[in-house]
Amino acid sequence: MGRMIPDVNHTILFELVKALCVPRLFVQLLLALPQDVCWSQLERLVEYIASETSPSDIRFFLDVWWEVMKHKEGQEDATVSAFSTLIRQHGCEPSLDDGLQPPKRFKGDPGSLNNPPAASSLLMVLTEGLKQTYRSIALPHMKCYALANLVELLSVFTELEPEGSPLPVAEYLDKVSAVVSLWTSDTESQFHHRGLDEKVKEAERSLSLLSVAKLSREELFVGLDFLSSLLHAWGEELQCTLNSSEKLCYESYRLLDTLTAFGKNLVCFSKVKDLGEDEAHVVLELTQITKDFLKEISASLKSKDLDTSLVSSVVMTIIEQKLDRHIEMCSIFASETTWAFSKDWVDCLVKSKALFQKPELVLKLLETLVNFAMSHQDKEARELQVQVTKAIVECYTELSLTDKNKVISGVLVSWGGPGLSLNLQIVMEGFQEDLNVTFNQITKSVSDEGLTRAVASVARLMLLYPEATVKQVCNLAVVNLGAHQFLAQILCSFPALSFLETHDDPGRSRSLVVRCLEEAAWGRLSTAREEEQFLEFLAFLMQPSSAAPLVSPADVTKAFVFPCLKSDSAQIELSLQILSKVLGIQSCSEEHWIKSCHPFPLLLSLCKLLDGYAKYWHQPRDQVFPSLEIKDLILNILSQLCEVVKPETAPSPELWVQSLAWLHRKVASLDWTIGLRLKKLYGDHFKNEVPATLFEICTLPEDEWTSQPLPAYGPGSGLLAWMECCCVSTALRETMLTLLTVNVDNPEEVNLFSKGFLVALIQVFPWCSHSEWKRLTHVVENLLQRQVLHVPYTLEYVQYMPLLNLRPFACYLQFSVLFLRGFQLLCSSSCSTWLPAEAWLHVVQLYCGSLTDLLASVKSTAGAPSHPAEDKTSTQEVSFVCIQMFCHLLHVAAMLPDKECGEPLVVVALEILSQYETFSSADMSPGNTLRRANERHFLESITDNVSDKALRSTLLQKLSKLGAHSAGGPA
Repeated sequence: MGRMIPDVNHTILFELVKALCVPRLFVQLLLALPQDVCWSQLERLVEYIASETSPSDIRFFLDVWWEVMKHKEGQEDATVSAFSTLIRQHGCEPSLDDGLQPPKRFKGDPGSLNNPPAASSLLMVLTEGLKQTYRSIALPHMKCYALANLVELLSVFTELEPEGSPLPVAEYLDKVSAVVSLWTSDTESQFHHRGLDEKVKEAERSLSLLSVAKLSREELFVGLDFLSSLLHAWGEELQCTLNSSEKLCYESYRLLDTLTAFGKNLVCFSKVKDLGEDEAHVVLELTQITKDFLKEISASLKSKDLDTSLVSSVVMTIIEQKLDRHIEMCSIFASETTWAFSKDWVDCLVKSKALFQKPELVLKLLETLVNFAMSHQDKEARELQVQVTKAIVECYTELSLTDKNKVISGVLVSWGGPGLSLNLQIVMEGFQEDLNVTFNQITKSVSDEGLTRAVASVARLMLLYPEATVKQVCNLAVVNLGAHQFLAQILCSFPALSFLETHDDPGRSRSLVVRCLEEAAWGRLSTAREEEQFLEFLAFLMQPSSAAPLVSPADVTKAFVFPCLKSDSAQIELSLQILSKVLGIQSCSEEHWIKSCHPFPLLLSLCKLLDGYAKYWHQPRDQVFPSLEIKDLILNILSQLCEVVKPETAPSPELWVQSLAWLHRKVASLDWTIGLRLKKLYGDHFKNEVPATLFEICTLPEDEWTSQPLPAYGPGSGLLAWMECCCVSTALRETMLTLLTVNVDNPEEVNLFSKGFLVALIQVFPWCSHSEWKRLTHVVENLLQRQVLHVPYTLEYVQYMPLLNLRPFACYLQFSVLFLRGFQLLCSSSCSTWLPAEAWLHVVQLYCGSLTDLLASVKSTAGAPSHPAEDKTSTQEVSFVCIQMFCHLLHVAAMLPDKECGEPLVVVALEILSQYETFSSADMSPGNTLRRANERHFLESITDNVSDKALRSTLLQKLSKLGAHSAGGPA
């Protein structure tokens, strides 16, 4: 193809394009040409238009200009694309003169403005064309058209165009709707008979000009001068014409719109650009001319009231056709209540729901839905609600879990825990059944693989009715065996549920999940297993493995601990377990969460609970009080609190000191040992306050210790106070053992100490928790090993002199005898009314626990029976020790006033016999068979004297099995 443009008569070409009214196609073909060819062809068009100019020439020229500015790459049809491809494939000759002059002749304009140089770009070619033809423009609307084109060119294709965000979407919609409205009402408009889709597309083109090239500063000011001249020449006439007309045509609307924006751009341009004196003068003058022109135009013309139905149709067209800015239009569509829920609106939502799969759009749709539901309750409205709700839920279902949480968060902020169910009645229809079915399926398929599927199912329920869904999870976590951790994982997948309810009081916010736990689970716990699952479920919510905590330790403490910290509370034991659990959770911020939970009153409440244990066995029988097993838990919690409550948790050092003084003053009226337990908290602020008699048996440094008068601790009670100190903590026990003063070289003093120790021991024994008793048994072991405590071993259960090495086991034998002597004193007539019946089971449990520990120590000392000690006699020693412990245990059992304590005694007795059997069977000495037969006979004779039938029967049965392994009878 030798030439880019075939040899055609340009006059015929231009007249044909003009007659067919296809300026857009002409511009697309023109701009497909190489730049220099394009310029020359455009100049030829200007030359043609400027000669013997007619009104139709002007319209054609302005249409071409307007299309050049609206042109965007990539919007061409197949014909234009094929033409562009052809142009790219073939070169062109430099000469494009077809040798044909148009019949019109160019007439130079003697009155043209300033006779500027030839145009240097396409845009300047167009501006030059207007300069050559503006005197031929007679019709007012064509003058508006010409001015609008020039203003648009100077606004968009120069440095006047402001940098920044595009037109706000609401303003953009108003402009598109205004243009469509004008074309619809103007019967002479070329777009009047076009469909809404085409009108909207064309309106969008006119508002989306792309600045592909910028005019130079010099060209800009040439254009500004020209515009200023045109406004001077035409301004008054156009003002009169516009003010005298009842309504705007598209051209006049466009002029007013572009001129308004242009005036603002000029003001910004003069402020931010570095202008010369002449340039500043031009800008200032044109700014004033523009302002004056617009000031004279009637305000009613500049503001056009748009038909709501038209605006909604425009929005829906943009969305359905996915035109420019359709994503932003979805936001307007979702939130505009004035035209929501029309048939077209619902149809548009259903068809285009894929565009609404964004959390902010789902939330806006939900808000619109709720507003509609509150004001429309008729049958037709209800059907629309069902349809729209289904579409919205489908949009929500397609969101990622993160985005679903954003929606749930928005729902909670707007409508609180009830969510959509608060105002949307259709949500409640079938919801409970749906809830039950969903969770039945979830609890039947508990697995890591099923977690994602379960979360997706729950997410839909969480959107509709968050509170009911959370309550269902909480209830199932308690009653469904083993499912609590899986359910906690599901709940923790929704961090939006960390929502705090304010109930119109921002100062008293409350966790939604905590409230649901209270209402759905807390008051319904009926078994120990349910309490255990509740505790584990709660712990997971506070400290999930791979998610953010759903509830805070502070909220949990305020809800489940504070209301129950009274000795008569039915749930105090579980509350204390919860408190222990939350104290083990590290604070996520520099400021520990305990600061918001009134730590000092909390400490005092725990101290008061401990004080109740000082008179535990003498509490009124009808008064509920936590068991002695819980005492250790309280002690651990108190220790934890003393660790975390530090000066930093107080608002100021002064307040810290005041709080300590307040607590010290309150604790002074409680049992004296409680003050010792607070030593870590008190620090150097207060000394250890103990009974004065303690100073009689200990050398206590006076800079750390001080005495206080206690009527209950009269003469001779020093050892009792010392023993109570040993129970407080391991550290204080070691201090007491170090500070104890007993002269072992003085037999009388040792005897007196040993007798006093036994008396003090049985006074402390029944009130000890398990951990306190462990500390005391360590004290006994220490004193026995140091031979400070004298416990003579009698032969009441020894038939023959044992020719054995019992020295390694002496401490254990003495320990067993000490227990026996303690029970003899405790069960004597002088102490018969001292303990109530229910205290004996606790005492026996502590005793049996100690015997179990003794057995373990004996076994450890002897070594494994399959590898006896080098002298080969340790098996006999262990057998002897076991027999003695067994006899002592049966002696204690016989003395006990309460026969309901048999179960722990049976267990330990059987354990002793089992150990005896293990070691005696390992004895390979020649006389073993005879010895075992004699020992079995002895044990049976002792057991025959047991009055408790159940205990006697069980032990004799065990002994008979031992006998099955022995040959012969006793010697």
